[in-house]
Amino acid sequence: MQVEMTVNGQSMSADVEPRTLLVHYIRDDLGLTGTNVGCDTSSCGACTIHINGESAKSCTMLAAQARGTDVTTIEGMADNGTLHPMQQAFMECHGLQCGYCTPGMVMAATSLLKENPNPTEAEVREGLEGNLCRCTGYHNIVKSVLSAAGNSTNGGSQ
Repeated sequence: MQVEMTVNGQSMSADVEPRTLLVHYIRDDLGLTGTNVGCDTSSCGACTIHINGESAKSCTMLAAQARGTDVTTIEGMADNGTLHPMQQAFMECHGLQCGYCTPGMVMAATSLLKENPNPTEAEVREGLEGNLCRCTGYHNIVKSVLSAAGNSTNGGSQ
């Protein structure tokens, strides 16, 4: 089955099996390994990407379902070598430990701020509830998102 889509600003086309998950197309066919496979059940969020500007879990979507869409992966977030503000905030606020969940967290967090540019701590925690981190207590992840939003003191204690 032929699939065409724009990935990180570049037109892509490939022949894939109809059962190919979007996450496997991204990782295996395109070589963009920042999008991780954590659970294959949409529970962990490690595979989160943006499709037409909206956050989506690529492990539960077929590549064929993404035909004609605009896909952004973690590799497409930086601009000419300059980190996206969310990536910068995760780095500065130590919002990662092993880093496995980080690409999905960054993608989900940027989508959250698009919908709610001024979230409270509670809203960040609720907005990221579909993304799991097995290493941290989320303290620095939440701090990173609030920092990227310019709200590092918003929402109470951190």
